[in-house]
Order: sequence, then structure tokens, then C-alpha cells
Amino acid sequence: MKVLILCTGNSCRSQMAHGFLQSFDDELEVSSAGTEASGRLNEKAVIVMKEVGVDISHHTSDSVDKYLGEEWDYVITVCGGANEACPAFVGKVKHRLHIGFDDPSHVTGSDEYIWSEFRRVRDLIKEEFYQLYMTSIRDKR
Repeated sequence: MKVLILCTGNSCRSQMAHGFLQSFDDELEVSSAGTEASGRLNEKAVIVMKEVGVDISHHTSDSVDKYLGEEWDYVITVCGGANEACPAFVGKVKHRLHIGFDDPSHVTGSDEYIWSEFRRVRDLIKEEFYQLYMTSIRDKR
């Protein structure tokens, strides 16, 4: 089963969702991409994922163009910008979903508050993607 997770920058939320979904089932083929890929991972996203035992440091921040034309079982957008700008895929997409999350990389305030927002969003992503995996993806493999 092939899953593509889209975000705008492909540096934070989509990377966390990618890491969690892959950690639930290593037989899934999970990729993530950005409509305006930043080309790098958000350092705080890497750190908060490592805190819960998921290493995304080896991921790359890729443009959605890399995946156009492929067939996907699921294409999932995780931010409003990607949902609006999500390109039409030439290939077959069986299920297209939007599961939106706040962007912790845009939070301002104290270091403590910023870190708490990265952890809050990380935990929401884990919860939502685990629910999706258990109710939709697991039994369709």
C-alpha cells in the first residue's frame, strides 16, 4: 500500500505524519512531499519525534513534483495550504483525505511555549494517523 502525505514545506507536519505512519507498519510504502518543499527538515520536528522513539532524521524534504504520475492508495494533506494547492495527480489516487494540523514552526513566544506546541502537534498527528491506520489502512493492505 502506497501513502503520500503532503504539506506546504515538507519540513515538519508531513514529516512527523510520515514517521508515525511508517512506525505503525513497516510494510507500508510511505512518502511525504511539499507543494513548496523547503529542502530541509525542521530541527525541532526531528527532536520531538526522537523523544517518542521515531527517527525522521534520514528523511528528505521533497517537492510533490517528484511523485506526480504515480499511483497512490492514499494522498493525505496535513495543512490547509497543501489542501488548496494540491496538484491533480496524473496517476490513480484511490483515497484523497485532508487531516489538518496547526503549524508549530510558525509559533512565536518563549522557548518553552514553542517546544510545547511542537509536542502538542506531534501528539495530535500520532493520534489522528493511528486512528486512520487502525480504521482504514491496516485492513486494506
